[in-house]
Amino acid sequence: QVQLVESGGGLVQPGGSLRLSCAASGNAFNIGLYNMGWYRQGPGKQRESVATITPSGTTNYADSVKGRFTISRDNARNTVALQMNSLKPEDTAVYYCNAVPAARLGRNYWGQGTQVNISS
Repeated sequence: QVQLVESGGGLVQPGGSLRLSCAASGNAFNIGLYNMGWYRQGPGKQRESVATITPSGTTNYADSVKGRFTISRDNARNTVALQMNSLKPEDTAVYYCNAVPAARLGRNYWGQGTQVNISS
């Protein structure tokens, strides 16, 4: 059974930083075959894409986080990270890790989410 487990969420003040991690495991799961992404869902909002990264390392970011967030992956360790700097109250959300097959065959996977709260 494939699992994506997020960690690193918490409460920080505006302007602070957090680093989220997503660890993938199970059934010989290899993130090297997947486009990995971070999504978030704020209070009363729809889930939205924050950042994605292809197996080769090409990244894409939501306009709202460009220049502040950095997604990275370690295929050997089966992990994906999201470094979040200059955090704003509007970044408050549950952050989810996502895996989509790069070959577009097979299912997507989601983690259970980690809560990020930005407040003074």
